[in-house]
Amino acid sequence: MATEPSSFRWRADPPTVAWNPYCTDRCVTQGVPCDAALASVTVMTTSIPLFEGQGWLQIGEILLAFVLSSLIGLERQLRGKSAGLRTQAIVGTASALFLLVSKYGFMDVLSEHVTLDPSRVAAQVVTGIGFLGAGLILTRRGAVHGLTTAASVWETAAIGMAAGAGLWLLAIVVTALHFIIVYGLSALIRVLPRGRESQLELEVVYRDGEGLLRSVLAAITHGGWAVSRTEPHPAPEGAAAVTLELTGAENAADLMQRLSGIEGVHSVQLISSDELE
Repeated sequence: MATEPSSFRWRADPPTVAWNPYCTDRCVTQGVPCDAALASVTVMTTSIPLFEGQGWLQIGEILLAFVLSSLIGLERQLRGKSAGLRTQAIVGTASALFLLVSKYGFMDVLSEHVTLDPSRVAAQVVTGIGFLGAGLILTRRGAVHGLTTAASVWETAAIGMAAGAGLWLLAIVVTALHFIIVYGLSALIRVLPRGRESQLELEVVYRDGEGLLRSVLAAITHGGWAVSRTEPHPAPEGAAAVTLELTGAENAADLMQRLSGIEGVHSVQLISSDELE
């Protein structure tokens, strides 16, 4: 009768084998030598290198997300919009980090019995950015503000996620498309009839007691603007001051120049300007 090699020790042979914690019932029922089972476990439990998933490639992906999201933030900052440079840079960089954590952050617990869906973290990023964007949308006196800003934050998160996932080309292309949208399409909207309405807030200071407010309001309406609110406030002696909230599709600079040319108007100051969505 053939004998087994001395290097193979069976759990079912207590007189010759000391107990091995890596031997399982599978070793006995399937005839797997304990040493072979130990080797299998050793392969499965090999430790993950300390900096696995934290190399130059991943650092480059985060830096790419930072650069691209900063470009979008710079555009918002230069146009005087909310969610500017810092906000967009943080959103894009953090989104890339979330993707990298989803891809590499759980490698030390993976085995044939433990599997993870790396897309779950990405899905939660989309949900979280939705809540952030909702907080940027304001409705004031029937006018909606902040839709484009909220959409840009959502877009920045998508660009950061693409960079973190290693889809560098897609991230760069979408960043380029962002500038085509905000500059190219905005120029197109301006030439469309009533394609772009803005809301202005002006402060007008004029001589008091001469009925100049009627002349100011007439010039505003003749210029194609609608007055939605007037609010007087204190002014130096002999003068009157009023804050006007206007809505229209005409050029704000032309309106201010027209108002400044009225005899008796001391100053016209633009307090805020925003595009209606």
